[in-house]
Amino acid sequence: MSSSKPKAVAEDGRLHVIQEGKPNWKQWGPYLAERAWGTVREDYSPNGAAWDYFPHDHARSRVYRWNEDGLAGISDDQQHLCFALALWNGQDGILKERLFGLSGSEGNHGEDVKEYYFYLDCTPTHSYMKMLYKYPQRAFPYANLVETNRGRGKNAPEYELIDTGIFAENRYFDVFVEYAKASPEDILIRVTAFNRGPEPADLHILPTLWFRNMWDWGWEQDKMPRPTLKELSPEDKSSTKWIEVDHAALGRYLFACEDADALLFTENETNNERLYASPSRTSFVKDAFHAYIVEGRSEAVNPDRVGTKAAALYQRTVTSGESISISLRLMKAKDNEKNLPEDPFESFENIFKKRQAEADEFYAGIQPASLTEDERLIQRQAFAGMLWSKQFYHYNIEEWLDGDPSQPAPPAERIKGRNRAWRHLRAADILSMPDKWEYPWFAAWDLAFHCIPLAILDAEFAKQQLILLGREWYLHPNGQVPAYEWDFGDVNPPVLAWATWRVYKIDQREHGKGDRLFLERVFHKLLLNFTWWVNRKDTEGLNVFQGGFLGLDNIGVFDRNASLPTGGHIQQSDGTSWMGMFCLNMLTIALELALEDPAYEDIALKFFEHFLYIANAMNNIAGEGISLWNEEDEFFYDVLHFGPHSNTPLKLRSMVGLIPLFAVTTIEPSLLERVPEFKQRLEWFLEHRPDLAKLVSRWQEPGMGERRLLALVRGHRMKRVLSRMLDANEFLSAYGVRALSRVYGEDPYILSVDGTQYSVQYLPAESDSGLFGGNSNWRGPIWFPVNYLIIEALQQFHHYYSDDFKVECPTGSGQFITLKQVANELSNRLINTFRRDENGRRAVFGGQELFQNDHQWRDYIPFYEYFHGDHAAGLGASHQTGWTGLVAKLIQQQAEHSGEA
Repeated sequence: MSSSKPKAVAEDGRLHVIQEGKPNWKQWGPYLAERAWGTVREDYSPNGAAWDYFPHDHARSRVYRWNEDGLAGISDDQQHLCFALALWNGQDGILKERLFGLSGSEGNHGEDVKEYYFYLDCTPTHSYMKMLYKYPQRAFPYANLVETNRGRGKNAPEYELIDTGIFAENRYFDVFVEYAKASPEDILIRVTAFNRGPEPADLHILPTLWFRNMWDWGWEQDKMPRPTLKELSPEDKSSTKWIEVDHAALGRYLFACEDADALLFTENETNNERLYASPSRTSFVKDAFHAYIVEGRSEAVNPDRVGTKAAALYQRTVTSGESISISLRLMKAKDNEKNLPEDPFESFENIFKKRQAEADEFYAGIQPASLTEDERLIQRQAFAGMLWSKQFYHYNIEEWLDGDPSQPAPPAERIKGRNRAWRHLRAADILSMPDKWEYPWFAAWDLAFHCIPLAILDAEFAKQQLILLGREWYLHPNGQVPAYEWDFGDVNPPVLAWATWRVYKIDQREHGKGDRLFLERVFHKLLLNFTWWVNRKDTEGLNVFQGGFLGLDNIGVFDRNASLPTGGHIQQSDGTSWMGMFCLNMLTIALELALEDPAYEDIALKFFEHFLYIANAMNNIAGEGISLWNEEDEFFYDVLHFGPHSNTPLKLRSMVGLIPLFAVTTIEPSLLERVPEFKQRLEWFLEHRPDLAKLVSRWQEPGMGERRLLALVRGHRMKRVLSRMLDANEFLSAYGVRALSRVYGEDPYILSVDGTQYSVQYLPAESDSGLFGGNSNWRGPIWFPVNYLIIEALQQFHHYYSDDFKVECPTGSGQFITLKQVANELSNRLINTFRRDENGRRAVFGGQELFQNDHQWRDYIPFYEYFHGDHAAGLGASHQTGWTGLVAKLIQQQAEHSGEA
């Protein structure tokens, strides 16, 4: 990472004062979800039917219990007060207050947002932010999208908004929403709408403020005076209209709306009449602005101009090819100041220009000079997506299970239902989300990958994310890390130790000194988690681990989270390899801590020993000669274990067999000299256990620079695995490494057990089954997180073997290159998913010609969840910048490698 960034950069200064506990520039940010309906938190059904219990159709009328959502919105860091945009084109049947998408049962490949929006810019303190939403001018095709997708089978592609023809003739608005902070509690907002269509078009813009409803649930700890929003406009016919914000925790704010036509007020309360045919608590309800604008019901809004939800109304006609812009300002009122500011917009443009310039300055200090303009654009939008995807995550499971004092008791079935073992979990924090629409909840292993690019921008935030997952209100008392909202008790790959070490090193490189306190704090919580793995996921105490699907959804022959139809259980190559990696990550951290505290030398040795036991088990499970390595195929496979002397290798070549590569590290001789007790006891162990010592890649043979190598995969086996991985007929795509070998495209893998056949076929695009909801696919596509770990592993191996060790790449090409060169080749292939090629096309857009060619689309980059295994078209969640944001780190390090060369 570039370390040349001048410390005088304004954004760095803001980050620094936050760290010192001074004014909190992060108090306000993009913490509002894009979707709160259809989430587990809002589900109070007896059977856990989250999508059905709170559907999109209820969202405009029904109060949320836990989190709010909105379009291009922001909130404070406890989500007391929210701001977002609402739009109406004069044609829609619904006021556009939130993004629309299909629920899990409506989409032929699971849930899917059916809108086009792009995060274009953001600084770590959110001092400047920019987002684009493409709003059609015709009536939004809600029913068409639902009915057509529901009628399609698993083998058909998804029916997207672009397929409906709604963007024909460019009849849409480009709505840009920008934020610039004058100070931590003074936020300037600019909304600019361009008419891309051939004719003038009407547009209603409703910038909306509202309070999260905390008063309806009956909890003593939430009791405070009811917050209010009320009009405070002067009587002198000023062009600026004002709303006063009064909240017991936030204090008093003022919201200025330049040239607004009117101010509208209602309450953030459920419309019981519409949803349940029963009286509402108040005359003015959540969907009042929809009723006022779309249905023309003026009585729906409060004539007294007071409430808990308010909006400024701008009704405009936008000429073809032209734009309109509105200016807003949300500012903390000065203590005891009763008079309104004279002109809140006098310095508006200057502040925006200054914050935009500071954002450019900040990224100029991060992005290497050698990057092309296209690479800068890709990386900056990736960073923007990472920062926009922060969200206030609120979920108290004890309250959720037991119900609220003022509400009907939840169904009794819930006490034995989802997440019942996680009563201690009480989240009310800002967390990095995989995707704020499709996955508006944290996932532990996703979050680990998020922290790598985030550490380049804001190492302190990345460190706090990792610390947070180990806090007592997240980490289970038994040491398990919560997986994700749909099932906190599920098991994700144990990559938090890896992320902790990587963030520590990125931060150390940037600041010249490692944050030992951070490393030590997280390490102690990871010790608890490691113990949980050993006690819970090594069912027979053989150092061979299960773990279920382990984030790889449908990759196996069976649903690895369910009881096997064949009986028995699976000895998992990936589960065991992940634990080998976990051991080495913990060993590395322990040795770093031991440099200042010798007590950690004992712990380091423990992880060294455990790693050797795992390496041994992969070759000889339970002393029965069962190996996860298959000599005939020269590849790692899962083993189906029925009992003593009854085992069947599942000879399916998938990412499962590549994961053993991840368990690798090198130890420098200079480090060993600084931990003498560890070195002495290690040498004793190796001398007295030669059977284990020889399993590790030639510990006794010094490598490049006298380094020592610890790895599950030895030189010959590594070459054989890489031979498969780098074969274009198997794993190697023009855009990275596939999750399943391509050989199963025409010749599916078939397993026969007791007369029943189970098959797996190479599927480069979407899944053809409903396994794990059918909304992701590990049977062929390219996934960035595991590709990133492959690249890191190759770099580690090269660190030991040096340039003398070469492999054929691609397999069969006759070209032999170093492992570092292979890592660089894979990095560039992944980046090429987003780069323009020689014809000006981006692989991520696939065959969608509008995206490829139209200048209003072609440079807005969607960072999908995964990518087509052959041509890298984006698939799955369209805004999962989360772990796909790793492309920003790849771009960074490739430019640095180029500079070193």
